[in-house]
Amino acid sequence: MASIALTIAGSDSAGGAGIQADLKAFAAQGVYGASVITVVTAQNTHSVTAVYPVITDVIEAQIEAVLSDLDVKAIKIGMLGMPDVIQCVSKRMSTYPGPIVLDPVMVSKSGATLLPEEAIDTLRTSLIPQATLLTPNIPEAAVLLDTAKADCDSEFKAQGKKLLSMGARAVLMKAGHQSGEFCTDWLITRDSEVALSAPRVDTKNTHGTGCSYSAAIAAGLAKGQTLEEATRTAHKWLHQAIVEADKLQIGHGHGPVHHFHRVWK
Repeated sequence: MASIALTIAGSDSAGGAGIQADLKAFAAQGVYGASVITVVTAQNTHSVTAVYPVITDVIEAQIEAVLSDLDVKAIKIGMLGMPDVIQCVSKRMSTYPGPIVLDPVMVSKSGATLLPEEAIDTLRTSLIPQATLLTPNIPEAAVLLDTAKADCDSEFKAQGKKLLSMGARAVLMKAGHQSGEFCTDWLITRDSEVALSAPRVDTKNTHGTGCSYSAAIAAGLAKGQTLEEATRTAHKWLHQAIVEADKLQIGHGHGPVHHFHRVWK
């Protein structure tokens, strides 16, 4: 029987991030993917040119359709966009018994704002407390904490611990925005700090890394892995997807990672 994961996120018309990246990441981990679309974007590897939120009635209907029929073992939540959408999703997640991976999508790779200021507090108070795992990058962590971006490893980990106080059971601090020869993420819980390190890859083709990472973790959880096992597996897979990204040659800007590097070159 196939393990099933659900992604609740925005659509990327170029296919490199959002729902499309999540479904690819699920499939790459051997997990069946279902989806709930919250936002439709017009974007490519250069920019996001339009954002169209889906009304909450349609979002709620999609969630109910999936969860009433499919045995969803884990949920990944990405771009939500507006406060009413966050509240809608939060209300439905309050009765979901499985693990929830929350990727607090705020800014696209091209720099477009994907989460308005008025939605940030709603995210903090309504959805983060329901998360099994929160997966912010350095800028997102700073916004959630209303503080300056971390500029050293100790500050980076300290911010992760502060984010735990918002209610998530664990926080994965993603270090892709740092510099240096190695990129070290930190999986932080109330009882442990786990480093996940890999050589930094020199490529511009990193579109969708955050979406794909969190989705791959959700896939691992759907298969019954522990949080640490799922995160380690996803980290190793994503690193190789970045290594192989240049072979795809998709678009002329920030291209996607190679989700299926294990299957085809």
